[in-house]
Amino acid sequence: MNAELKKISVVVGCYNEEANLQELYDRVTGVIRGLGSYDYEIIVADNMSTDGSRGILRRLAAQDKRFKVIFNSRNYGQVRSPYNALLQAGGDAVVAMCSDLQDPPELIADLVREWEKGANVVCAVNPQTRENPLTRIVRRFYYRLLDKFSENAQISDFTGFGLYDRKFMEAMKKFHDPYPYFRGLVGEIGLKRADVPFVKAGRRHGRTKNNFFTLYDVAMTGFVNHTKLPLRLAAFCGFCLAALSLLVALTYFIYKLVYWQTFSMGIAPLIIGLFFFSAVQLIFIGIIGEYVGAIYTHVKDKPLVIEEEKLNF
Repeated sequence: MNAELKKISVVVGCYNEEANLQELYDRVTGVIRGLGSYDYEIIVADNMSTDGSRGILRRLAAQDKRFKVIFNSRNYGQVRSPYNALLQAGGDAVVAMCSDLQDPPELIADLVREWEKGANVVCAVNPQTRENPLTRIVRRFYYRLLDKFSENAQISDFTGFGLYDRKFMEAMKKFHDPYPYFRGLVGEIGLKRADVPFVKAGRRHGRTKNNFFTLYDVAMTGFVNHTKLPLRLAAFCGFCLAALSLLVALTYFIYKLVYWQTFSMGIAPLIIGLFFFSAVQLIFIGIIGEYVGAIYTHVKDKPLVIEEEKLNF
């Protein structure tokens, strides 16, 4: 092995992907070897898979010492586990991708070419997607909203698949975030960036591990970490509703004084107002709770994951 070769680290998150792992390994190594003068390592973070993924990972690690595996002690979710693996990558350039093959390994060659031209970050963006129209509309609305109100520019149509050089990786380590929103962190760090468009492939094997709750978790993490809009909106609405309540109360009071004998307050407006303002309060208490929860997570300063075993490190 030539010590002067630049090293590319490919970091992959894995949970119950037994049908994709061998093909992922073959395609990634084929692309990197086709590039020529590069050393490489592949780091797979297994999130306590319950299928045959762990057996396949052990076999691949035994065949190739540059194939490294982190076995987590439990499922730490799709945020903490891959981030922990990224922090352990030692390459001059680090490629982050998913193990479901929807991020095509062949795109690594394009990412490396842009990196060699001088980009510190090369983002794989997918403006054209094959997901259902409703999901696409909701996703794009969320990204546009986050970009508009975020303290830092957000990257459109970007899920985290991309290449990050050593300068970016060293900057990322300074954040010490126990629950990071990675794609927002890319925009916050900045540095010279290039974008490579691609079409996200459909799944050929297995099923997506995402559901409403995991997507909601990631979405709220993005808002809490990168914008104060919900808190400011809560305060603004609180002031407006307080002024409205005072105005309504004053109106009823004056009306009662003028028509003392004939005007009756009535129960209906009181009940409607009570339920309306209670609903608004509950919504914004929930928003404030999200921020308090994020503060609590940072204060506890827990490790990203607990590693049960590591192979080829």
